Amino acid sequence: MPETAPTATRDLTLPSLAAQAERLIELEVHEIAGLSAAELLAFAEAATDEGGGLLAVRPDRAPASALAPLLRHDGKPGFVVTDMTDVDRFAPLDTVELPGSPLYLLTGVDRGDRMANWSPNEALPALTAESRTPLLLTEGIHWVLQQPAALEPNHCFMTIGSRLRKANSTLDARTPAIWISNGTGRDGRERRNAPKVGWCWAGNRHTWLGFASATSRRPSRG
Repeated sequence: MPETAPTATRDLTLPSLAAQAERLIELEVHEIAGLSAAELLAFAEAATDEGGGLLAVRPDRAPASALAPLLRHDGKPGFVVTDMTDVDRFAPLDTVELPGSPLYLLTGVDRGDRMANWSPNEALPALTAESRTPLLLTEGIHWVLQQPAALEPNHCFMTIGSRLRKANSTLDARTPAIWISNGTGRDGRERRNAPKVGWCWAGNRHTWLGFASATSRRPSRG
């Protein structure tokens, strides 16, 4: 394995679940998901007594293509790279089990800075050995919507829980990630410092990308 990268020091403590629900309502994510504001608030209230976490909407209710433009960094909206028109086809790995409810919680979310400069192929078995589950792309977007500080220069992350399966059942070699655009190439100068949903090859290493993961996913018991 490559050497462990240094960890950033910014505070990544999540807002309260009530504040997260209000944020999603402000962004009209509940409407994208076909839910009422009251349903979202009630879920947050019921889940607050269970220890908190990151409030997420299932990707089949709120896909990445709809959530990415809601991201903000340096006052600029998020976007999906032009060569990822199939972004919503990146589905959970077979080893990732989602709750059946439209809303659920992720606990123990971590950006995985210590795995920066690892490849996705190296990081996935290491996370599994630690009983951690890699974040889905939509979960990573939810995290940045609630906590913009989760994206910072030289400390961004991959979401390797989402992969595209080809017609022959093998995995596409692309792995999704969320980072900050430098405004070059097809991104365009106007998108410099904007939050970006893109991809990297499963066998490649990047010093500025960690591997976001969580300890569990669960519905509210309320």
